[in-house]
Amino acid sequence: MSARAETAVAFRELHRPGDPVVLPTVWDAWSANLVQQAGFRALTVGSHPLAASVGAQDGEGMAFEQVLERVREITAAVDIPVSVDSESGYGLEPARLVEGLLEAGAVGLNIEDTVHGEGDRLREPQEHADVVAGLRAAADAAGVPLVVNARTDLFLRGDGDPADRFDRAVARLLLAAEAGADVLYPIGRHDPATLARLTAALPLPVNAITSPEAGDRAQFAESGAARISFGPFLQYQLAAEAERLLRRWQDAPAT
Repeated sequence: MSARAETAVAFRELHRPGDPVVLPTVWDAWSANLVQQAGFRALTVGSHPLAASVGAQDGEGMAFEQVLERVREITAAVDIPVSVDSESGYGLEPARLVEGLLEAGAVGLNIEDTVHGEGDRLREPQEHADVVAGLRAAADAAGVPLVVNARTDLFLRGDGDPADRFDRAVARLLLAAEAGADVLYPIGRHDPATLARLTAALPLPVNAITSPEAGDRAQFAESGAARISFGPFLQYQLAAEAERLLRRWQDAPAT
């Protein structure tokens, strides 16, 4: 087994329901180093903070090659596993997505079902599962068990009738699990009871999202989560603190 494959296996094994791995969401080498120095065992690169850091828009406002350039900088700066939010795949074939991410040093990826390059349409459930299957096949062919985090945006978008949204999200993620996903991501700021229902209904580790100042790891553990990430919220919190520090100097009277 190659060193990259061993890292991917070790990363997958960090996902334990009820004992969640916390993956702070980073956007450059500086923030990645901050996370590693704080003692975290892995990290994830977020599409929203990554785009913001270069003045681009989230929703595939960066070209895949631009993303890979930043991922290379991050993986060169740290020696912990790195996963990458790959949005809806940048319109690429799964094999090209996997090839690029592995070349850049990543051992995991998120794939969502909102297709940004096609008017933000929502993929059909089996269509999304087919993308997951393509990613799994490409990773297997490369000999690296890339950790595939299959995301559905049903809750985030508020899509369709709320009365059956939970069941529709679970059905989508069950198809993704059958297609070869390693982690399932019903993205949304769920209350503990809803998250517990999701983790009970899904057969694979579940990714939860929160803001760094909200809740705690024990709360998410009790709900059965296996992975916690911060999306854009860590960057938001740091920006708010930077603004506070800078305003102190802007408003200070001259002496």
